[in-house]
Amino acid sequence: MVSERVVRIVFLGPPGAGKGTQARFVVERYGACQVSTGEILRKAAREHTPLGKKAAGYLDRGTLVPDDVMLKLVAERLHGEDCGLGFILDGFPRTIAQAEGLATILRDMGSTLDCVFFFHVPRSVIIERLAGRRTCKRCGTLYHRIFNPPTRETVCDRCGGELDQREDDREETVAARLDVYETQTAPLIDYYHRQGLLREIDGVGSVEEIKARVFQALQESGR
Repeated sequence: MVSERVVRIVFLGPPGAGKGTQARFVVERYGACQVSTGEILRKAAREHTPLGKKAAGYLDRGTLVPDDVMLKLVAERLHGEDCGLGFILDGFPRTIAQAEGLATILRDMGSTLDCVFFFHVPRSVIIERLAGRRTCKRCGTLYHRIFNPPTRETVCDRCGGELDQREDDREETVAARLDVYETQTAPLIDYYHRQGLLREIDGVGSVEEIKARVFQALQESGR
């Protein structure tokens, strides 16, 4: 059953913290849309909009999309009809400048954020989660050597294809991604804490345990 309440939430947390999984539960309960920067960029590129073409240029060069371009894409997305019942911004904003830009976008829409959830997961747990992932080269089935292991270590149960560790999931790559995340996000956590919007979620435990914490925090936030 979809709630009639409108939610406007930011999910912050490192890669592998489970933000996407928990966002889907909130979407099911409230009918809100789940918005990620990756989804925004892919959609804009597919539709070949002027902004999409501009963003695609940066992506093709392997450089970061500037804040002003990203914020315009976010503004377009939040004005979409499917965001009428609210939204969960998954992993955005990433910088203070983006957070301030988001506040301006919402103010122009006559709205504000309800709260910001920070999914706290120890670095060692994140590395274990991501570095343990293996993907079938043939059919794309995802495994984890601890949480969802295949019957045979290097062979896909579904199609018999070879299992591979993606470059992004190698331990040294994960550690480097976490270094960048921590550098960018620490000021953002303080920014939202000072505004009284930050709610810290313990991101360690089963999916259901974390889900219960999320909805408890929503309830405490008046949602």
